[in-house]
Amino acid sequence: MININLIVLGKIKENYFKDAINEYKKMLKSYADLSIFEIMDEPCPENLSDKDMEKVKNVEGEKILSKIKDGAYVIALEIGGKSLDSVAFADKIKGLMIDGHSNITFVIGGSLGLSQEVLSRADYKLSFSKMTFPHKLMRVILMEQIYRAFRIINNHPYHK
Repeated sequence: MININLIVLGKIKENYFKDAINEYKKMLKSYADLSIFEIMDEPCPENLSDKDMEKVKNVEGEKILSKIKDGAYVIALEIGGKSLDSVAFADKIKGLMIDGHSNITFVIGGSLGLSQEVLSRADYKLSFSKMTFPHKLMRVILMEQIYRAFRIINNHPYHK
């Protein structure tokens, strides 16, 4: 069975996000082993200089990189990444499985984005939109799309 890892910044406190995440986690069990690694995000006052923003991203990046397992295929969620529709996303995951990748790791950054080191480590950069989403909501959206992808890959019906 394929391993899907989510490395995410921040902890979810709101029950409605937790409930949605747990629901998708439960539905994904028949398709993949899913693990979520929550990393404490760094304090980030609003008036940070560019230099201080880079420091924050680098500290967060080191924490992210420490959670990536050897041999993992890393997909970083990045606003400047490639946009895919749901079928193309399913094809991407299916192609990775066919190519022997049994460990796929998705990375969701914090409010400042991902460090250059994390982006350099990524095998693929994926954009869900040109819009910015809160990382809590993005986690739910990503899990829904992973679940949808496995439904498509396995020719199981799923609403459009």
